[in-house]
Amino acid sequence: AVPSEARWAELLDRYHTQVRKEVEWFRGRDIEIASDGFLATFDGPARAIRTACAIREAAIRLGIETKAGLHTGECDITDHRVTGMAVDIGEQVVDKAEPGEVLVSRTVKDLVAGSGIAFEDRGEHVLKGVAGEWRLFSVARGACN
Repeated sequence: AVPSEARWAELLDRYHTQVRKEVEWFRGRDIEIASDGFLATFDGPARAIRTACAIREAAIRLGIETKAGLHTGECDITDHRVTGMAVDIGEQVVDKAEPGEVLVSRTVKDLVAGSGIAFEDRGEHVLKGVAGEWRLFSVARGACN
């Protein structure tokens, strides 16, 4: 059954509250939250991955299916906005993610070597406006602990 508009608004509010809680718990900074997604920054890629996994699990408990895409790189931060090539790449990574998936660039995977986070290779992908092919990796279920 499709939830009523009021029920959906309440569910989305609960989801956004959970997103903010997880971002804060992992010491991230939420920058933008919209009905269809959010952008947050972190001081380390492992925290970002663990946050995405925690949000995915919270969403599952709420009956919502999510997907996440993570990349790391230089960003410009002004007036609570984050811009730059790293943001553009991150947006394209999330577009390549399957429902329920936390997908990361090779850059992120390489930076968390030794963290205990396990990945599954999702192959090479072309990202619009970015030279070459980019290897992407899915965070294995249960591998964020």
